[in-house]
Amino acid sequence: MSKSSIGIVRFPGSNCDRDVFSFVEAKNMTPQFLWHLDQFDVNSYQALILPGGFSYGDYLRSGALSARSPVMKSVREFANRGGPVLGICNGFQVLTEAGLLPGALVKNEGLRFVDDWVELEIQQRNPFWCKAPAKPQLRLPIAHGDGRYYAPADEVKKIQDQGQIWLKYRHYNPNGSLLNIAGVTNQKKNVAGLMPHPERAIFDWMGGTDGWSFL
Repeated sequence: MSKSSIGIVRFPGSNCDRDVFSFVEAKNMTPQFLWHLDQFDVNSYQALILPGGFSYGDYLRSGALSARSPVMKSVREFANRGGPVLGICNGFQVLTEAGLLPGALVKNEGLRFVDDWVELEIQQRNPFWCKAPAKPQLRLPIAHGDGRYYAPADEVKKIQDQGQIWLKYRHYNPNGSLLNIAGVTNQKKNVAGLMPHPERAIFDWMGGTDGWSFL
């Protein structure tokens, strides 16, 4: 991506928005925050990112209230036009609750919050996000309590047949996700979501740099 505006959607309870903002700046792009109560001109952004956190305190279901925020009308329009949208952790949950990604994120097996580093296997190359990683395996941090990916059997078959499984956990499945799924895309691949945090692994001092290739 060339230097341009990247919209970062903020909800009450987002807490990784500043991390994503700094990541976008580090990649020589222009970040701009977008508030959950506002709609925006979809022609003003090259891409959108929904960051991690605990939007609305994870009441009802994680991401369920945010998925019904006014800003999501613009996010949906942007996505339907083919614009790249990335949901990280809570942002992934919001995109599934909004119906922009298949499946759902439910309570971890064991019902415990997991804060760790995981190894991932890239299942499908994505033309919009993480386009040119140096290797097919990645190491990224996770921090979530509702990260277990689930979908009904017919939907699982559909996303498998259409190549929508983007990332899988290698060796260690931290939350009991179906088929070790860590990230999925929509059918067009422009909307993508993952539970790990690439923005927390872009410099050596963070513990790894595998997140650098995601923008």
